[in-house]
Amino acid sequence: MLSNKRKRRVAEAESSTGFNIHPMDQFQIKPLFGAGEIHWYTPTNVTLWMLIAVVVATVLLVLGTRGRAVIPSRSQSIAEMMYGFVYKMVEDVTGKEGLKYFPYIFTLFIFILLANFLGLIPGSFTTTSHIAVTAVLALGVFLGVTILGFVKNGTKFLGLFWVSSAPLALRPVLAVIEIISYFVRPVSHSIRLAGNVMAGHAVIKVFAGFAGALGVFSIFPIISITAVYGLEVLVAAIQAYVFTILTCVYLNDALHPSH
Repeated sequence: MLSNKRKRRVAEAESSTGFNIHPMDQFQIKPLFGAGEIHWYTPTNVTLWMLIAVVVATVLLVLGTRGRAVIPSRSQSIAEMMYGFVYKMVEDVTGKEGLKYFPYIFTLFIFILLANFLGLIPGSFTTTSHIAVTAVLALGVFLGVTILGFVKNGTKFLGLFWVSSAPLALRPVLAVIEIISYFVRPVSHSIRLAGNVMAGHAVIKVFAGFAGALGVFSIFPIISITAVYGLEVLVAAIQAYVFTILTCVYLNDALHPSH
């Protein structure tokens, strides 16, 4: 009862002052149809915006490049630029041997990039702000490169954890550190993306709350929102790049495990 009364008092205070900021509400997962409990098969706002990202990627990369004109259209130019950028990244980090895995890495990059940018549209939902989404992407990379490492190298893949260039007495200690850091990879890989995306959106929502409460002085939080939004555009691209290049680094470890 006390907690309910406290909630009512807070709500009344917020309504009386006009100061009502709930920056984390924008990350709530809601069913698309009706209300009630969410099950694994329930279509939600996350499902919708992931589907939109896939559709946009298909339109851009398939329909936008089907003409293959000598003088490319805008959509073809954008698609070719992203293709070349990721192709060069994979080749530089993993070598020619890693290019056979380029389609998977390119798919990751495009999905994360588009999901990040779509999340910047007012009223949209940022799917990459949820650990549940980024963790699946990171686990896919982690399991994929680990299985590939053993398939390609057998037990030699364990050489990734044995620092042969270090003094013999330190090698067991370094091996333990390397093993721990290896299994932490999917955690850091997923949290880095979700945390950066979520933080920026929460800051924008806080400034928006100030803009609604300050009246004539709302110009100051509006300027801040504009600045943070511009930063978020950069973060959306940078985080897609960081996730992709770390995937390339992990793939290189699987292909060339020896220190």
